[in-house]
Amino acid sequence: MSDLVQLEAAAIRAQWLGRALSTLPADRPAAEAAISALYRLIGRPPPRFHWVASPLAALATVPVGLRPSESTERVHEWPLRARFSEVKARLCGSIDALVRPAQLPIDRTLRQEVQFSLLGSVSRCLLPPLQRAHSGVHHTTWYHVQYVNWVAYYDALDRVAGVAFTDDQRRQFDLWTAVARSCHWWWPGEHVCVVSERPVSLHTETGDGGAWLHHGDGPAVRYGDGWSVHAWHGTVVPSWVIENPTVERIAGERNVEVRRCAIEKLGWGAYIEQAGLRLLATAPDPGNPGSELRLYDMRRDLRVLLAVNGSVERDGRRRKYGLTVPAYFDDPISAAGWTYGLSGEQYSRLLRRT
Repeated sequence: MSDLVQLEAAAIRAQWLGRALSTLPADRPAAEAAISALYRLIGRPPPRFHWVASPLAALATVPVGLRPSESTERVHEWPLRARFSEVKARLCGSIDALVRPAQLPIDRTLRQEVQFSLLGSVSRCLLPPLQRAHSGVHHTTWYHVQYVNWVAYYDALDRVAGVAFTDDQRRQFDLWTAVARSCHWWWPGEHVCVVSERPVSLHTETGDGGAWLHHGDGPAVRYGDGWSVHAWHGTVVPSWVIENPTVERIAGERNVEVRRCAIEKLGWGAYIEQAGLRLLATAPDPGNPGSELRLYDMRRDLRVLLAVNGSVERDGRRRKYGLTVPAYFDDPISAAGWTYGLSGEQYSRLLRRT
């Protein structure tokens, strides 16, 4: 039973992740019908819909019909967001109460394999562009309501665990499911609902931890109005990091993570050569037989240890990477040990680093 549940959970997770990261045009009639029905649930008439090409455009345009309290600068205070959040919370609580003791082991598996796993992937892939568009988006409660992870979890409870929804629960859940399937982010005003189209392109890489944004040849996310976001292995970066990293730009970058990404994109070997870093010492890598450690002087308070990855990349090669270490290191082996929390002597006794 456990293996079968794992397989079914993985299939549902993949299905909903695909929907969350979809670049297909929004199904506007389906989205408007479902959102209108959600408005009726809280006793409000259906709104007028204002469609935008991107999350950036959602706050850059001011649709006619918004009240002064619903200015785009105060979008996190729009009152209907809290009303819809309460409706969602009550629905989840009522379905949770249906889980029988015999279903609890399956429930735990589904929460871990579907709900929590999707939460990580969706927050890494969809929240960064939203934060870039809306100056940080510290008020994430409303956006969590729109994440597919909770919809996917209850879908799994229904399909895998056999939890029997009531007719009312089914009607409400189907509305949230329809919205999640048919559009991107949305912002409910009292009379006007702002809805964003999906991106026209979205690039990710995947691993055991799920999915995250990455594209080494252009924007990781691009919307129909041309607005885009670049990302390198999950870190949102300025466009120059991907399109034209240079030693000069790297030297002028204050953000350590952005600087690291730019160096990786340029390549540590190319960066060291172009920056003219002075080689201080070399040594065979005891943690990676056949490879060499190279220690370079970077600046007054830092040095760079160039090493070779102990694991083979997907393309069959071993990647070179640089690690910054304190300037008091003169020995590459001691510097390598320090990066692992070991002394040079301890590191020198390693059989193999991975």
